[in-house]
Amino acid sequence: MTDVVIMTDSNSGMSQEEGEKYGVEVLPMSFIINGKIYYEGMDISHEEFMKKLGEDAQVSTSQPSPGEVTERWEKLLKRHDEVVYIPMSGALSKSCETAQMLAKDYDGRVQVVDSRRVSVPQKMMVMDGTALVKEGKSAAEIRQLLSESAMDCAIYIAVDTLKYLKRGGRITGAAAAVGTMLNIKPILLMKGEKLDAYEKARGMKAAKRIMLQAVHRELEGPFKQAAEKDEICIQMAHTCVDTSQAEEWEERIREEFPDLRLEAAPLPLCTACHIGPDGLGIGITRRLRKDW
Repeated sequence: MTDVVIMTDSNSGMSQEEGEKYGVEVLPMSFIINGKIYYEGMDISHEEFMKKLGEDAQVSTSQPSPGEVTERWEKLLKRHDEVVYIPMSGALSKSCETAQMLAKDYDGRVQVVDSRRVSVPQKMMVMDGTALVKEGKSAAEIRQLLSESAMDCAIYIAVDTLKYLKRGGRITGAAAAVGTMLNIKPILLMKGEKLDAYEKARGMKAAKRIMLQAVHRELEGPFKQAAEKDEICIQMAHTCVDTSQAEEWEERIREEFPDLRLEAAPLPLCTACHIGPDGLGIGITRRLRKDW
């Protein structure tokens, strides 16, 4: 049987500790904050990052260099026969495309999956990958199966402040000012390769209600068959500095969907820097395997 190992990046929300637990190699993403470089999950925590973001620190993201990626592959291939690398969606970062090009030099021993996901849904794909490894699938077989399921996911994110969307150029300063005055909370939807505006809510309470209703519609529509087969996982993600807000949102989701598996985690920093503090998200994903 071929010895296969799964590798992902910290955009999945998988911590170094979880990586060690599940036998997954986690590549930490780097950030430059006020001129200093930090690595996610290594020398800066989610709480520390959100605090700096709230203090108007100058934050920029950086994709891993080709050398960083291939160095990891080389080390893994000394201990394993094949590697399956699952970076964040190629629609959100060039790192996936770069990795796919680099993998061509490894004669099929490295397979790169365009997850079409980020955050907890990306992590769910990683966990599906670990289950497929246990089944004895080859790296090429795992890449094929994961690629076919990549679109079986939807993420809704409610943004608490328009400040960071304005900073990123996604809305104008005038729109941000009016939205702030009216307590507008934009809800974003990521489905497949697109991150689009979904709806606007007056206040976070209304935003939560809209997101929960959206997931109910997903369960009655595109995900109905998967729900009937008990293949659904609900995800909660957040950028809250005060964790009690995140805990309340998690409990609300559990009450709304008591029969569905729930995975909860902070949003990875690559997303958090665009969403800003106190954002709340909910995702729905079809699982390939239940035994993880």
